Amino acid sequence: MSSELLILICEAVAAYFLVLFAHSLRNRLGLAHFYALIGSLTAVMVWTTDAGVRVNLAGMSLMVGSTVFYTALLLGVFVVYVFDGPRATRIAISTVIGVSVMVPVVTMILHLQIRLAGPGQAAYFPPQSLRIYTASIFAAFADLIFLAMAWEFLGKPQFHVKLWIRAFLTLLGVMWLDVILFATGAFFGTPDYLSIMTGTFVSRLAISLFAFPFLYFYISWQNRKYGMEIENRPVLAILKEFSEVRLELSLAQQEIERRKQLEHEKEQLIGSLQKALQEVKTLRGILPTCAYCKDIRDEDGQWHQLESYIQGHSEARFSHGICDPCARKHFPVKQSAS
Repeated sequence: MSSELLILICEAVAAYFLVLFAHSLRNRLGLAHFYALIGSLTAVMVWTTDAGVRVNLAGMSLMVGSTVFYTALLLGVFVVYVFDGPRATRIAISTVIGVSVMVPVVTMILHLQIRLAGPGQAAYFPPQSLRIYTASIFAAFADLIFLAMAWEFLGKPQFHVKLWIRAFLTLLGVMWLDVILFATGAFFGTPDYLSIMTGTFVSRLAISLFAFPFLYFYISWQNRKYGMEIENRPVLAILKEFSEVRLELSLAQQEIERRKQLEHEKEQLIGSLQKALQEVKTLRGILPTCAYCKDIRDEDGQWHQLESYIQGHSEARFSHGICDPCARKHFPVKQSAS
């Protein structure tokens, strides 16, 4: 075994363990540190790929960026989707794509800055062709979306696919899809297109066989440790998440508006009640009353007719009539003579 290949294997093992270890800490530290690691590995992957760092083995050329770092990114996104769901996966995908876009931009800015330092300095920041750059971004986005969809498709109950087969086929499918999309987008029409496709297909099969045990044992270990049931989601769950997020935001906005309206109506009601309370006059306590004429004495010692006092201290109003006893007393009916 050549020293270059041994170094490549050690790098791959270190990257895999680093990604999976960072994800295993999510229950204590959350996923922020995991996303930071994903972004860092993406930047290293882009730079090593642009620099053309590779290892030649049995007629195959293994790109270090693709073999080590991109595979580690796939493992990371894989376990995030399995254990943390589409929303966390969307953040991981956005991190990978965002850093992949920013690295060439930063490289271009650095080239502009180091021109004054001499032409030889620019070799430390190799530029990337627009075609390869575009193909890489598109392939990465499609790969990560396909990963989630393939995992759900193979997990349908009617297929009865064992966990290890499901994990391996998903990983291999993503690897081969990446070959088709990236090689076609970057090299189609060139004389080396078919040879690149053939060699990369074989190398990706070997990489899948090497990376699969790490993925499978990690999924099994986490499932046993935390007693998690690996959720079966719809095949398009990773895509439906975008529409669900928009729907949730719309519903949240409607709820906010509804609560504002209720709060406004509540304030109006409170204001009306306070105004009514201010207008209400009530009679309380002991009222000093004349034993003969029934007039009432106020707090200033003044005597008031019963009707005027009550009308002045309440909302009551009086209308006068004659009760039956008084009518008989004051207006007796004359008996006709017999």
